[in-house]
Amino acid sequence: MMNGKTAFLASALRKNLQVSPQRSYIEPSLLSTFQRILLTTNGTITDMIEAYSGEQIKLVKLSEEIINLERDIPEMQLKKGDEVVERKILLRGSISQRNYVYADSILVLDRLENNVREELLNTKKPIGKVWVEQKVAIFKENIDSGREVASHLADYFQIQPKENLIFRTYCVISNKQYTMMITEKFPESYFQRIF
Repeated sequence: MMNGKTAFLASALRKNLQVSPQRSYIEPSLLSTFQRILLTTNGTITDMIEAYSGEQIKLVKLSEEIINLERDIPEMQLKKGDEVVERKILLRGSISQRNYVYADSILVLDRLENNVREELLNTKKPIGKVWVEQKVAIFKENIDSGREVASHLADYFQIQPKENLIFRTYCVISNKQYTMMITEKFPESYFQRIF
C-alpha cells in the first residue's frame, strides 16, 4: 500500500503502464532523493548536476541534423513530414570528463525565438543555460519516465549494456507553443549519494 508521498511520486513519474522488455515502470521509493528531483524538476538539470557534482558541466554534441518526421508526434502537435532538428548530446563534467546525462531532443525551429535558435545551433551551451541567458520563460510537461537497458548507450557511461538507465521525456512549452521534446537518460547507479 502506498502512502501519500509515494502515491504523489508515482503519479508524477508515471505516464502510462506500458511495459516492454527494454522499458519498465520505476518505483519512486527505490530512487534516491536526487534521482527523483531530476525526474520531476521543472528547472534545468545542468545547474543541479553542477551543484551535485561540484564541477562545471559542458555540452558535447553527438549529432544535430534537420530531418522530416517519419511519424506524427501528437504530444508536440507535429505531423509526419514536419521539419525539425534532431539533436543528441551528452552533459559532461569539465574536470572529471564523466558523462552524467545523455539526451536526445526534437527542436521545432520555426517555433523558437531567433536568438534562442541561433544559440542552440551555433554554440555548445546546454539548453538550460540558453534559456537562462536569453530569459526565456518555459514550462516543462513531463510525458513519460521509466527504466530501460543501456544497450548501445552503455559506452558513454562506461557501464555494461545490460545495466539500466533511468529516463524522462518532457515537452517544453514557450510562448504557448510546443518548442521541444527532450528525453534525458542517466545510469540507475548514478546520483545515489544521500545529501
